[in-house]
Amino acid sequence: MPEGDTIHAAAARLGQALTGAVVERVSGTHPDAARHGARVAGHAVTGVSAVGKHLLIAFDNGWVVRTHLGMPGSWHLYRPGERWQRSPGAARVALTTADWVAVCFAAPTVQIAPAEQVQERIAHLGPDPLGEDFDPDEVVLRAAAADPDRTVADLLLDQSVIAGVGNVLKSEILFLEGLHPATPAGALDRGKLLRLAERARRLLQANRRPGPRVTTGTPARGYYLWVAGRSGQPCRRCTTPIEQGWVGDPPRVTTWCPLCQPED
Repeated sequence: MPEGDTIHAAAARLGQALTGAVVERVSGTHPDAARHGARVAGHAVTGVSAVGKHLLIAFDNGWVVRTHLGMPGSWHLYRPGERWQRSPGAARVALTTADWVAVCFAAPTVQIAPAEQVQERIAHLGPDPLGEDFDPDEVVLRAAAADPDRTVADLLLDQSVIAGVGNVLKSEILFLEGLHPATPAGALDRGKLLRLAERARRLLQANRRPGPRVTTGTPARGYYLWVAGRSGQPCRRCTTPIEQGWVGDPPRVTTWCPLCQPED
């Protein structure tokens, strides 16, 4: 599933193309495209933003197009008449302006609604590490209020605690903080929770830079990740084989170094 940095990058790209432009036509296979597309057609885009894994396209009449890409979704930009890379049948919503066609393919979630209704749907989200108002202390407060018996892996994926962290980044953050993914969240003191929040912000910010997503700090080919997707390979720090298992509720594929991240 795309993580917060990917969604923020997509919002920036769409914002450059769409902001100030009038959407002439709305189409797509999602029911909201047919049901409410006419409410934004003929109106100008005032901005495109991201909150966690949600992408928001705002219009001058107070309506918003919200998408959550899930695992399969993606936003594409085309010039009018340009051939699409995917089948039109996969287009959940498409916004056509004089200069661009912005197409969201395969997203499970599309909402076209007044801004107030959209805000209601995302009000549960925790602080976004890429937001200008990111407050790590708020992350700590939300984490402290969560179930203390849940794993720290689940805590990082809880979008109501911190918005934008996905499965790959989860494993990378835990490796860098030396925490086994099955560690109970209640075992973490305030200092450790703050470090998790700050680490999430640093990695997400670093991955917004041009080029491949890098968490190791080394952009050389093959050195992008510490542990994610590297099951059975040697740890980059201690050479111990990386382990992989299903952790959390619901269980998700997770990778870790058994020596650098010992289980208590």
